[in-house]
Amino acid sequence: MTSQLPDAAPASFTIVSGDPTPAEVAAVTAVLGAALEELAGEHERDAASAPSAWQRSQRAIRTPIVRGHDTWRGFSA
Repeated sequence: MTSQLPDAAPASFTIVSGDPTPAEVAAVTAVLGAALEELAGEHERDAASAPSAWQRSQRAIRTPIVRGHDTWRGFSA
């Protein structure tokens, strides 16, 4: 069983009790593999939807200047 992550090694597990049949071991392996693939897909979606550092740093320097009658007279020095 391999993960979609490029640097991940094949996963392995050990059965420590009981006497499972080969079909039961295959079923557990399939379920665990599907769960790992689902988690890897969620991780990729989360990483793709997060804003980048560049996007987070972009913001307005100041509020826009509003033009109009008597808008400049409100300034007090």
